[in-house]
Amino acid sequence: MSNPPIKVMIAADSALLRPKNSADVMIAAGSSTAIAGSTDQIVAIGASTGGTQALELVLRRLPTSCRGMVIVQHMPERFTAMLAQRLNEICQIEVREACNGDRVCAGRALIAPGNKHMLLRRSGTHYLVEVLDGPLVNRHKPSVDVLFRSVAKYAGANALGIILTGMGDDGARGLKEMRDSGARTIAQDEASCVVFGMPKEAIKHGGAEQVMPLDQIPGALLAFGRSSAALGVP
Repeated sequence: MSNPPIKVMIAADSALLRPKNSADVMIAAGSSTAIAGSTDQIVAIGASTGGTQALELVLRRLPTSCRGMVIVQHMPERFTAMLAQRLNEICQIEVREACNGDRVCAGRALIAPGNKHMLLRRSGTHYLVEVLDGPLVNRHKPSVDVLFRSVAKYAGANALGIILTGMGDDGARGLKEMRDSGARTIAQDEASCVVFGMPKEAIKHGGAEQVMPLDQIPGALLAFGRSSAALGVP
């Protein structure tokens, strides 16, 4: 692939000046407390550089019957609301910037607000999100690792984790925690990434069960189900 544009390189240099806290500052690591018999399943997606276009491609191909989704896209405050509004206008599913206490349900995608962390929580057999302030994690807020760790902890095998194009390593450890908890996991392949940073690190850490081109991810997402033996495109 061609080298990333200058503005991407400048953003990377700026990111290096930010704190490199781990997800421990927001949520403790621990064994999954997911309810094995829950009928609710969720999809957790993390993205950064190039992610807005990647998310558009994925979400536009999903019907309203798809699993509920929680998404972290590295963006500043206010820009995530604009992204959610735009995607909501062009997608069949409901896309919105998450508010504290929003329920994760079929046909809905919740995007973490810029400058806030978003965590998954469980309420009975259902899932909702918690939107919190806090320190930067992996130099980001929202952080993919924070979301993925909470999904590993509260959804476990009821979840599918997807890491898309992006710079750095945010989400790599969290995706491995999801896989270790029984979740299915996917990383976008190098050829279809704008920046093969986050997926590459996730693969290196052993978090990616499958690696696939971006245009195959919507089909894999739709194939995800309790009875699915694989994540291949139907």
